[in-house]
Amino acid sequence: MLVVDQENNQKKITAFLALLPFILLVSFFVLGSIFIEQGNDVIVISLLVATFGATLIALYTGSSWENVQEKAGQKLAQLFPALLILFSIGGLIGAWILSGTIPYFVNIGLEWIDINTFILTAFLCTGLMSIMTGTSWGSVSTIGIALIGMSSVLQVPTEIVAGAIISGAYFGDKLSPLSDTTNVAALAAGANLYDHIGHMLYTAVPSFLIAGVVYYFVGLSLVDDTNGTFEFPQMAVTLSNEIFGIFKSGFVVIIPPIVILMSIFLKFSALAGIVLSTLVAALIGVFYQDFELSHAVSAIMTGFNTEMLNGREISHLMPLSDDLNVLLNRGGINSMLSAMIIVISAILLMGAMEASGIINYIVDKLLKAANTIFKLIASTMVTGLMMISLSSHGSVSALIVGNLYKNNYKKLGLAPVNLSRSIEDSVTMTDPILPWSVSGVYMATTLGVATIDYAPWALFCLGGPLFSMLYAIMNKKLGFGIKRF
Repeated sequence: MLVVDQENNQKKITAFLALLPFILLVSFFVLGSIFIEQGNDVIVISLLVATFGATLIALYTGSSWENVQEKAGQKLAQLFPALLILFSIGGLIGAWILSGTIPYFVNIGLEWIDINTFILTAFLCTGLMSIMTGTSWGSVSTIGIALIGMSSVLQVPTEIVAGAIISGAYFGDKLSPLSDTTNVAALAAGANLYDHIGHMLYTAVPSFLIAGVVYYFVGLSLVDDTNGTFEFPQMAVTLSNEIFGIFKSGFVVIIPPIVILMSIFLKFSALAGIVLSTLVAALIGVFYQDFELSHAVSAIMTGFNTEMLNGREISHLMPLSDDLNVLLNRGGINSMLSAMIIVISAILLMGAMEASGIINYIVDKLLKAANTIFKLIASTMVTGLMMISLSSHGSVSALIVGNLYKNNYKKLGLAPVNLSRSIEDSVTMTDPILPWSVSGVYMATTLGVATIDYAPWALFCLGGPLFSMLYAIMNKKLGFGIKRF
């Protein structure tokens, strides 16, 4: 039963009403996943149903429809610059493929393969590709598949290789300004994108080094030097030959990422750096890779497509392999529309929950005892893990957790990057090692290794949460790892 506030004649939020939007969100997502499929449509519908429930609660507790709209509008206005970055990332990826930048770095990864350090190489290759592309899923579904095939040739345990591949993919994803989840984490906490990436280094670097050392020595213990000369599986050879046969290489193709790095060094806005790099890549695609101007426009808007290769003298490569199509056919501003719809739906939910008073109620209950840095970060980490476990969607979880905890970090004098890193280490890092999450299912299906088998070897993903908690516990003694205003 609702409790009425006699002073302002508004009905107070109870525990049941505060939890109702989350119950609706999880229930519709689970039911939709069972009877339809796990996809963006189910996520959006679940968010909208939860928003409808939160809106009814807002109206019932004395708020107005205008107030609900105003709160949602305020959230959208606050996040608009970051939403522009999300849009621009799709165009950048399409342009980088057109310029030959992404294919070039894929080839570098393939050339790094060495029989004596195969597991470490798998970790480094996917890490490099993920940094340059900003996508863990894309790295796993292209070079990751080739690497898992190589592991069979070398008779290296596939669960270890799969763990190394996923660790590398998520290491690169977390440090890439092209990653949508990295952008959303910064967006959710109200942190500058590059400041967020810099603060991630405190947990990412030690996790990376520990994982690398373990992969190196485990690889040496598993690989017998007398096995003979290493040979690429045919799909890797084919992929490499196709890339060399289609795209020109050389220094020119690495100019687009150099532009990004220079924009970071010169403290340009993330959007300005991405747009400039996109334009430079488009020009390289036209004047160096010999694509048409219409192809550059299409790559930016709708993504690169191998149909753009029609008319080229590459008949000896036809038909193109499925692996190359997976690598090249993506990007474009339009590819970000689905992610944008999900983010906007989450914003609507947050606006309705704030107007209803649910946000304040939850924050008061969750953070009543979180009066120290350790308790606050621990509470954030637990909440992030719970949200990703229940919703199975990283962006939605990040936005909700960020909205819940943002003000409390300010009260303790902690910079937003502490919150954004806690979101990454609790939400993004644990996502691929949960067997029931979308990412966990995707990784297991793509690599052909059960989540429960590769999870213990996804060392980078396990290290992030541990180091986050270490910095929280030792914040007074260490003197670094926690940033204050």
